[in-house]
Amino acid sequence: MMLLLFCVVPPATAQEFARTVLDQSPRHHEWVKIPAGGRTVNAFVAYPETAKKTSAVIVIHENLGLTDWIRSAADQLAAAGYLAIAPDLLSGFDASHHQTSDFADADQARKAIYDLSSDQITRDLLAVQHYIAALPASDGRTAVIGFCWGGGQAFRFATAAPGLSAALVFYGPAPTDDESLRKISTPVYGFYGGLDERIDATIPKTREQMARLGKLYEVVIYDGAGHAFMREGDDPAAPAAVRKARDAAWARVKTILRTVIKSDHGN
Repeated sequence: MMLLLFCVVPPATAQEFARTVLDQSPRHHEWVKIPAGGRTVNAFVAYPETAKKTSAVIVIHENLGLTDWIRSAADQLAAAGYLAIAPDLLSGFDASHHQTSDFADADQARKAIYDLSSDQITRDLLAVQHYIAALPASDGRTAVIGFCWGGGQAFRFATAAPGLSAALVFYGPAPTDDESLRKISTPVYGFYGGLDERIDATIPKTREQMARLGKLYEVVIYDGAGHAFMREGDDPAAPAAVRKARDAAWARVKTILRTVIKSDHGN
């Protein structure tokens, strides 16, 4: 069953700050095409500036598709020393829509997201994991991070991905059945906004299930932050409480990744 999760849709100009980050980044970016069970997945890759092999992080986008902000999040992970890849899960949606940018607006992209099958999403993400782990610049280890709809998909991917080092879930719901959660073999870290009761209300049950099944699930709830606070907090015009939550969450991301997979940058 698809996870129905809605993110606030920004106006067309709301991600100018993200495009500025990308335009000013000194890091190497590239687009790649990844075979996935008869399909081709377009993906954005951001490379860290390092002379050593590094671990990789798969970045799963919101229900808006692969936006400039998601690409800027991948670049921020590369700045922290990780090989980051952000797949466009709307790749090859139909004959007229080969990627997120082919949709007329965010509403159409969001509608299309919920027509994707869970099995296809899993196949695409497994292909992306295999691709990034095999790159010469990779040390073979992978983690996953997802936001909003992508947060739910990151949690679900943890039930299916072999050898995943960690799953970082931003304001996305967990699978609700024990059978799925029992398959998780990686630590799961949750990031939630204190003003997002729609999602926060699901946390107690997930905590109970994960604890009963002997799975690690560590949660932090950020005061003064609502849903999608990471995207909102990257905007210089965001309220101070949201910026504070965003900064604290990024610091936690770096600490977790430094603990579970390697970074040459040590930050």
